[in-house]
Amino acid sequence: MPAQIIQQNTTPFGKVALDPVTLDIIENALRNARVEMDATLVRTAMSPGIREQGDAFPLIADPAGKMIVGQFGSFIDGFLRAYDGTIEDGDMILLSDPYSCEGAISHSNDWLVLLPVYKQGRLLAWTAMFGHQSDIGGKVVGSMPIDARSIFEEGVRIPPVKIWRKGEYNHDLMKLVMHQTRKPDWCQADLNALIASCRVAANRVIEMAERFGDDVYVSATQDLLERNHRAMKSLIAMAVDEKPVSFEDYICDDGLGFGPYKIRCTMWREGDKVVLDFGGTDPQSAASINFYLNENMFKMFFGIYMIMVFDPQILFNDGFYDLIEVRIPEGSLLKPEFPAALSGRTHALGRIFDILGGLLGQKTPDFLNAAGFSSSPHLFYSGWDNREGRDGGWFQLFQIGFGGIPGRPLGDGPDGHSLWPGFTNVPNEFLERYFPMRIERYETEPDSGGAGLHRGGNGIHMTYRFLVDGHIGIHDDRWFVPPWGVNNGLPGKRARKVLERADGTTRIVGNKVDNIAVGAGDQLHYITWGGGGWGDPLAREPAVVAREIRQGLVTPAGARDYGVVADEAGVVDEAATARLREELRAARTEDKLFDFGPSLEALRENCEAETGLPAPIRPEWHHSKSVRAAS
Repeated sequence: MPAQIIQQNTTPFGKVALDPVTLDIIENALRNARVEMDATLVRTAMSPGIREQGDAFPLIADPAGKMIVGQFGSFIDGFLRAYDGTIEDGDMILLSDPYSCEGAISHSNDWLVLLPVYKQGRLLAWTAMFGHQSDIGGKVVGSMPIDARSIFEEGVRIPPVKIWRKGEYNHDLMKLVMHQTRKPDWCQADLNALIASCRVAANRVIEMAERFGDDVYVSATQDLLERNHRAMKSLIAMAVDEKPVSFEDYICDDGLGFGPYKIRCTMWREGDKVVLDFGGTDPQSAASINFYLNENMFKMFFGIYMIMVFDPQILFNDGFYDLIEVRIPEGSLLKPEFPAALSGRTHALGRIFDILGGLLGQKTPDFLNAAGFSSSPHLFYSGWDNREGRDGGWFQLFQIGFGGIPGRPLGDGPDGHSLWPGFTNVPNEFLERYFPMRIERYETEPDSGGAGLHRGGNGIHMTYRFLVDGHIGIHDDRWFVPPWGVNNGLPGKRARKVLERADGTTRIVGNKVDNIAVGAGDQLHYITWGGGGWGDPLAREPAVVAREIRQGLVTPAGARDYGVVADEAGVVDEAATARLREELRAARTEDKLFDFGPSLEALRENCEAETGLPAPIRPEWHHSKSVRAAS
């Protein structure tokens, strides 16, 4: 039974014809309110993941729950369908269980706060924000166990509950929830920050309605939704063909030794509507890499990609959802059956953007992007700080890593950037001040970006020196299947992790591991992958390659992928360059819209020699009959 919204005033909002100036003022006031939500969050949160990196996503929605401004799309409709309680003035909802809201949030670390905004007894709007809690209990520090076989191993699960009921705070409920986490101080502060951000936005919405009138404010939100609908309708007609196109990519492994896992999507247009069908995607994993993909969330991903590529000035919102139909097979990696583990879903979530690029670029190759840094790799470090002068207290770090953005139609991909545009890096000074570690190296990994007319962005080589004994965990991907290039651009280099012990011995560690013991003086070389290249690398100016050699972005050996012969000082041998480029052109057998690198069979055969790790074993499924048949 869906949620029941209680209103003392049930008078419908009137439709008002707005002049462009008023609409523009309200639109920008909403944008500013969303920015103020972020500012409030970072000033009041405590965990590095939220305070320093911004791992939280706000929205302001209309009375029906459609997002007007935000980043991740509306989580409210899934909540309203799944919640069987009442919504009243003075209530505030907290939830973290993906299965209780149709995947509107996708793992239990994300805590979602929903605030219905009432004005004079009538529901005027919604404000909401979710943020990643650094620890919610469970079997490992950070609450994201690689080897979890069910969501019950991943920490506390919060169904939709009222933390405020008619203006009264539920202290006992919060005591119970905070009792489950290893870091209740961070957890409580971060939750308070989410609450404060929602209240700030609610105040701004009420101020707008008081200034312009309730009917004008709500009419403006509907105009913004309709404007987005018109824009997206035009973009779909331009970029999507009636003839189906398909694309597939892979998650390298599941942390249990099995992989890769295929994600496949087919896209076509029926009239004004685009259909995206994930038939052919592999069944769900027994481990935690499953991604419970909410259909509306994917619609927002599609819309963001379309807008950012084709018309970045559009304010994206939920107004276009009826133009998109999403089909996801039950029991698949993207629609796992309860109680499948979900904590490692970040890799599949990020890979969705690569798949969108591969689909949308086939009709318009000039707008095609290569594969990029389509994940949010994590490092966990925890233990007891027993250094001299310290109190010996417990510490734990959760940090998101950065990598190479793909080569693009208009230029090179940025080096060392996040998948999410709003994320920022944790300053090295912060890490060294609050955690027993030193950052020995933080620099670009040369040659990791794929060669092209426009180079893929390089990954990052970050070296951590641990100052006390403890344990680390790593969540990353793209160590087995490389990020592909486009329009004759070459694939980027893969990720790798090297643990260098204090005694000088080294070992390659996996990209999905938990509970690796480290000692004081050990170093971890955390190397992320680069983006794929865009366009023919032989068309890149030798002088640009030479400059990048001097800047440390490309090595003389890597320059040969561009057909450039140069020394360590970046001095180009023009005659040798001309000969090499002629040889490379002659050896090219065909133009490649996509360059995926070696086949899966070749990657398996050469895996240990190239990566230092055994090749993942082909998965076998025994638990999802419906998807096996569909696949």
